[in-house]
Amino acid sequence: MVSGGLIFFAIVALIVLIAIMKTAVIVPQKTAYIVERLGRYRCTLDAGFHILIPFFDRVAYRHTLKEQAIDVPPQECITKDNIAVSVDGILYMQVMDAAKASYGIGNYLFATTQLAQTTMRSEMGKLDLDRSFEERTSINAAIVAAVDKASDPWGIKVTRYEIKNITPPQSIRDAMEKQMRAEREKRAMIAESEGERQSKINRAEGERQQAIALSEGERARRINEAEGRAKEILLVAEAQAAGITKVAEAINGKGGIESVNMQLAQQYLSQFGNLAKTNNTMIIPSNLADVAGVLKACTSVVKKVEA
Repeated sequence: MVSGGLIFFAIVALIVLIAIMKTAVIVPQKTAYIVERLGRYRCTLDAGFHILIPFFDRVAYRHTLKEQAIDVPPQECITKDNIAVSVDGILYMQVMDAAKASYGIGNYLFATTQLAQTTMRSEMGKLDLDRSFEERTSINAAIVAAVDKASDPWGIKVTRYEIKNITPPQSIRDAMEKQMRAEREKRAMIAESEGERQSKINRAEGERQQAIALSEGERARRINEAEGRAKEILLVAEAQAAGITKVAEAINGKGGIESVNMQLAQQYLSQFGNLAKTNNTMIIPSNLADVAGVLKACTSVVKKVEA
């Protein structure tokens, strides 16, 4: 009886333990559990502790409410100019309604990935290869809009899509490399010519400024010289005028005429003597001895000047 009672209590304890395990559910943060009762949707459990009815309720689906990054595998796309390129990307999405994500579609991850790929092929077919590298932002926006609209009944919110790589064939890459090399060489030649042009302009401007500076310096030098000569002439004239004034004052003074006569006689005799020294042949005037007549004539000239 004792052993039978222990077995009974052990069975009861096991049943209670199983019931507790089936009844108590702890939902983690940013997670949603879908509960079914007898195979039918009953409720959505948010984060926290919950009690279920054993053997009737069960957790059918578990969904994370965090934003998820899904890798979209590479796919072949044909551009508008008939070039096959391989394109891959990353799709960012989040479960907004756990019930719709459970019953609206069988596998929302697979469905959104396939929809992103088909939209990518459609968008790449509208663009040339060169533009496809430039229009990444518009392509991403178009994919997000298309996938988000299609996944709304599934309770999925597509937040963004990013293209990782656009890989053209090797032959196209070689041609693009040659084109880029030619473009770089062209830019280098343009830059060099622009530099040479600017250098010539700078040299010409420098020579022009140098010529202007030299002409300004020459002009200033000539002005200074002219001003110097003018001042010199003025000073000489003023000195001569002062000398003449002094001579006139001396002549008008007492004994002035006699001094002038004596000075003129001395100069006359001195110049005549110089002529005799420098010339072997001379023509002597008939009135050479008449020094008084010469002095008289000079005196009359002085008096006329005074008058």
